[in-house]
Amino acid sequence: MAVCGGEERPTALIHPSQGSIARVCSHRPEGPELQAQLQAAFDAGDLDLAARISREAIARDASDGFAWRALGFAQHAMNQHGAAIASFRRARSLGERDVMLTVNLAGSLYAMGEIEPAMREYKDASGDADPEAVVKAMSNAAVIAPGNPALANADILAIRRAWAQACWPHAPSAPVAAPPRDGKLRVGYVSSFFRARNWMKPVFGAINHHDRTRFEIHLLNSGADFTGGSGYADRDEDYVHNLGEASNARCADYIRALGLDLLVDLNGYSVPERLGLFILRPAPSIIGWFNLFATTAVPGFGHIIGDDAVIPPEEEKFYTERVWRVAGSYLAFQVLYPVPDVAPPPALANGYVTFGCLGSQYKITDSMVARWAMILARAPTARLHLRNGTLSDASCREALLARFVRCGADPARIEMAGGAEHYDFLAAYEHVDIALDTFPYNGGTTTTEAIWQGVPVLATEGDRWAARTSKSILRAGGLGEWCVADAEAYVERAAALANDPATPGMLAALRAGMRARLSASAACDCTALARGLEAIYAGIAGR
Repeated sequence: MAVCGGEERPTALIHPSQGSIARVCSHRPEGPELQAQLQAAFDAGDLDLAARISREAIARDASDGFAWRALGFAQHAMNQHGAAIASFRRARSLGERDVMLTVNLAGSLYAMGEIEPAMREYKDASGDADPEAVVKAMSNAAVIAPGNPALANADILAIRRAWAQACWPHAPSAPVAAPPRDGKLRVGYVSSFFRARNWMKPVFGAINHHDRTRFEIHLLNSGADFTGGSGYADRDEDYVHNLGEASNARCADYIRALGLDLLVDLNGYSVPERLGLFILRPAPSIIGWFNLFATTAVPGFGHIIGDDAVIPPEEEKFYTERVWRVAGSYLAFQVLYPVPDVAPPPALANGYVTFGCLGSQYKITDSMVARWAMILARAPTARLHLRNGTLSDASCREALLARFVRCGADPARIEMAGGAEHYDFLAAYEHVDIALDTFPYNGGTTTTEAIWQGVPVLATEGDRWAARTSKSILRAGGLGEWCVADAEAYVERAAALANDPATPGMLAALRAGMRARLSASAACDCTALARGLEAIYAGIAGR
């Protein structure tokens, strides 16, 4: 491959607290000594010191709302979200009401899966007089909207349109003219996550199978440097461009000079600040694929790629882009790095079924907690195993467990664990008999990894794209019977499986041939995915 560019790589994601930590003391009208100490700690990035100073101030005066507010900021930045929520709420009860507290409280609520309260906080913040806080609140609301069970497709479209209009009130740039060419189509893929091998399985599965006699491939990297260890099969004829932290305007100029025919965004709302690149229309056609789960609603995006499982025809009206569909799953994947062997179902030795979810904590909403508590109530011998990076923090584990207790679940039947190196993280599936999908924000990577480790995923049909990614993968993988009609059927099916003495044997037989069946299925047919994408690209380019 030819490597172009060379600027410093950026931070992939902007968390709500960034940009506001330095302002934590700006509203303090008194107590200059405490203010100076805290500001110095935050400016130095010493969050442990900031937390200690805050706690010492609270010990002297538990009614000091400013100290509680500062403690919340430190805890939020250290991903101690359970504790941060409590600190922010205590500060608010003591009279602290500024917009940055609201935005960061919303961020911690979202991290814990409390999506609806987080959306309410972002809505409050979006009415503030501080333009920076308003845009941040609207941006974060646009990011999390597809995972909010209280919203419908029309609401998600409206929220994302409002944010896009606030950021880019004028019409997008005119697209660069298509280069006159009779040879290969030049396709550029934009991502901040090429190095994330676990996440990029569908992307590299397709890119590795592109027909280089017809397509010239450009990888436009805004993240960490990556190598073949990420799953990318290095090709001499490909081009890798390291965009680093370059501004959207500078990136647009650089991309225009490449003379691309199509530019494919793989980030979506995982990097909302990069969406501004596509407003500048640096290629004749802008396409969204892989990581969107709803419309972008961003001017400049002309096309979006899914499949018939995730975007039924009647829902195209909720997309500002033209919808294209590949056959099979738009997330067809290949595992291109070492993973643990498939383990036997633990129910064989335990004598009971262990349900599990290794998905992100922000997907575990209150409605999911309630459903899982119902399953445990109807299956009195079953256990629940939860694992994700957020649960590495004790306050997050305690906060989540309290939500289960409020739903009547026995905490002794729930096991929680934090993140780990990816190989060890996948090894945790040896403790899980059946994976429970989350909705309305399904697993994507989580679903592919569970089934590859031999663990079936119980999912629902879904009411939006974000709630149908597992359906897409399971159906393509010959596991469509694990996708049930709705939430009620989900609870009933899980309980029935846990209570059926034949389940351990059924799971053992399923696991024994899972990888072979998946490898032969559409779920792992990345050659077909590449051909499907290429047909769409040719259609868009008019070839």
